[in-house]
Amino acid sequence: MTSIADALAAGGVVLDGGMGTLLESRGNDLSSSLWSALMLLDDPAAIRDAHAEYFLAGADVAISASYQVSYEALGERGLNGADADAVLRRSVELAIDARDSTREEAHGRHAWVAASVGPYGAMLANGSEYRGDYGLTVAELRSWHRRRIAVLAATNADLLAAETIPSLAEVEAIAREVDGAGRPAWISVTSAFGALRSGESLAEAYAIASQPKEVLAVGVNCTDPHDVAAAIEAARQVTSKPFIVYPNSGEQWDAKNRRWMGPAAFPHALVQEWIDAGAAAVGGCCRIGPAQIAQIAAAVRG
Repeated sequence: MTSIADALAAGGVVLDGGMGTLLESRGNDLSSSLWSALMLLDDPAAIRDAHAEYFLAGADVAISASYQVSYEALGERGLNGADADAVLRRSVELAIDARDSTREEAHGRHAWVAASVGPYGAMLANGSEYRGDYGLTVAELRSWHRRRIAVLAATNADLLAAETIPSLAEVEAIAREVDGAGRPAWISVTSAFGALRSGESLAEAYAIASQPKEVLAVGVNCTDPHDVAAAIEAARQVTSKPFIVYPNSGEQWDAKNRRWMGPAAFPHALVQEWIDAGAAAVGGCCRIGPAQIAQIAAAVRG
């Protein structure tokens, strides 16, 4: 089987789309602090089916539903640390099951599972992953991420997907924890107007993120499609590692009122521009569903 490292080096990889927003569009109430991770407890089959839908739409990589899983949020629901570890493992198992069950029908191509490592702000569930203003040190962020990364690294996921990282401190914390974790990874930041959401340098973030040998690729996600080109340019200044792209639809999340605002008109014409600029993998994040992934797959594969 071709490794995910070789696939990213070759380019032309299609990532999946948003999990939480797809589940919400099917009538699921994800208003709790666990967001899509709630379904890992209440309806894991819905998670597996969503992964399968993305594979059938043309995705090569499924990103597990562990983004919002935290020991704190699960503790509030009466689950202990061992229970939370099991939820993390389940998120990967569901994605693997979906990949294996759709292999012949969906692709016949190689396909992979990435274990999602969401930011500290996802646990807070207040939109702070779009600001990065946690007030925590690198050491404190490392401590918070450590157990979750270790548990996910011990699963059968093909790699870790640290995603929606908004600040230099959290990029550094994750890079240090991934270093020596024994599992390949990518580190993807969230940006706006040519900078991290914290306002810090994208180029500096990518320089830090690309240091560990475990990091196969860096990227940008959960951002406006029109901000992607600046992120690719920043990365190319400091690293030759493959670049991954999975932006939102272009709508903006209103954390206070918990709703999406603005027009949903994903600019598919930009996909080829991202590939031409060096994107090795393209997919979608919030509000990008299977229909859009099918269109992205068609563009990526020509």
